[in-house]
Amino acid sequence: MKFRIFVILAAVALGTCTTMSQQRMTDPQIAMVMRVANLSEVREGELARKKATDAAVRDFATAMVSEHSAQSSKADAALSQADVAAEDTLVSREMDAASGAATERLRALSGRDFDRAYIDRQVQAQEKLLGLIDSTLTPDARHKVLRTQLTELRGMVEKHFALAKQIQSALPR
Repeated sequence: MKFRIFVILAAVALGTCTTMSQQRMTDPQIAMVMRVANLSEVREGELARKKATDAAVRDFATAMVSEHSAQSSKADAALSQADVAAEDTLVSREMDAASGAATERLRALSGRDFDRAYIDRQVQAQEKLLGLIDSTLTPDARHKVLRTQLTELRGMVEKHFALAKQIQSALPR
């Protein structure tokens, strides 16, 4: 009898831990992740516009700054109108920290080394963001305006990912 009670209590405890680790993100948390994703691309792109020596890399960085700035402004306006505030979360803080660290690493480079490192970073960052949008952000988003903005962001990120991979393959090793 004691063994059965122990097994039942263990199963309940395990179920509670599993549920907590699979907790959904709220709309305000998703809004902040979108904001940080856009701001990260702008931060890194601004540096690359100044330091890139390869024309394709510089053009890519210019597009990243322009398109992510515009998307960020559009999303902020739409979410504000829909009364969806942004709320910090572990995911947004980690994303911001990773971008800050990448920017500092890139700042120390120049020439071809910078170009290669920036494009490698962009391929990795775009791929990671696509995965996050598909696996967490879109499934967890409840508000229609948020889902619309995520769809637009995903389309842009997918385009950037393809272009970054194309540039990456053309850069000399």
